[in-house]
Amino acid sequence: MIPRQLKEKIEAAPNMKLDYAQFLEEVLYHPIHGYYMKNNEKVGTKGDFITSSNVHNIYGKIFAKLIVQYIKQANLSPVMIEMGGGNGRFAAHFLQEVERMDPSLYTKFEYFIVETSPYHLLLQKEAIPNTAHVTYCRSIDEVPANKLSGVIFSNEFFDALPVHVVECLNGKVQEVFVTLNQDDLLVEARGPLRNQAINDYLTLHEFTLKEGQRLEIPLMMLSFAKKLANMLEKGAIITVDYGYRFSELLLEEHLRGSLRGYFEHSMVTDPLSHPYDMDLTTHIHLDALEKVFIDQHLHHICTQRQGDFLVAGGILDFLQENQDSNPFSEKSKQNRAIRTLIMDGSWSNSFHIMVHEKQTDVWSELLKTKKK
Repeated sequence: MIPRQLKEKIEAAPNMKLDYAQFLEEVLYHPIHGYYMKNNEKVGTKGDFITSSNVHNIYGKIFAKLIVQYIKQANLSPVMIEMGGGNGRFAAHFLQEVERMDPSLYTKFEYFIVETSPYHLLLQKEAIPNTAHVTYCRSIDEVPANKLSGVIFSNEFFDALPVHVVECLNGKVQEVFVTLNQDDLLVEARGPLRNQAINDYLTLHEFTLKEGQRLEIPLMMLSFAKKLANMLEKGAIITVDYGYRFSELLLEEHLRGSLRGYFEHSMVTDPLSHPYDMDLTTHIHLDALEKVFIDQHLHHICTQRQGDFLVAGGILDFLQENQDSNPFSEKSKQNRAIRTLIMDGSWSNSFHIMVHEKQTDVWSELLKTKKK
């Protein structure tokens, strides 16, 4: 049996059908029952998934090094907005490294975390040093960031936003909905595509679905990205996420879409199982996100595999400076973490890092790399 509140929501919907964006909004972000809103571990060994910042504090260190250099060279205000933030480990490691590198800058550094989950907010406040100037916000609208000069950072933020789902059947693109069958079990239903925004998305990107192909349409990603870009007067937007190019979406292995669940560190292909109790994510459309930022007058610096980006950003300097024969020492742990983050075939390299810059021209030199 499905949870009562979900059954009632479906029964109250037109034709007893929720589009996938509505379904995902409900099961992930319901104020009480939503997966991200409940008081239980989601990240790390006790949760359902792991992020790069939970591997080792070297992840926060390398971004602190790069962003501090960027802020100084671009003559920006020491301001950073992190979208999401999870359990706060990235922010804690980042700010600790800023304090070590430049105590004077640390006292001026303003850090905003935008986090919808009350539980994650509590974890963040426990993890982040109380000496740091951190403002905790439940919504991006709470950030006093008119004419922002600084950096906007996100790690696995866009992939967790609700998406619509379409499928090509008999040569026609239909939208996929969530409904109930006669036994009150969650099932999918198809219907004519009447959402003009979805049509506009496919037309804009000249994307034609193959017969039987299933595709997620990230309308909320577009609106969030546009909002962030418009907030930023001068600075950079750094996005860490996993995603595909449109050309990759036409490959045989991606024709059934990328909407997946993660439950107790196992991937679940049925997004309707474990409602409210399972993380649900999709691979973002890299081309679409790049276009939004470019259209909002940001300059695209790079879209790189995470390992390549970290190497270009100087992570090997930390490896070379921390040789130790003791396999259990902190130096050896850091070395192993660096290898995990940059090795070909590592789960870490399923992530891309994107950098977009506005009214500055610094990142290409910082990364010592050409745009990819």
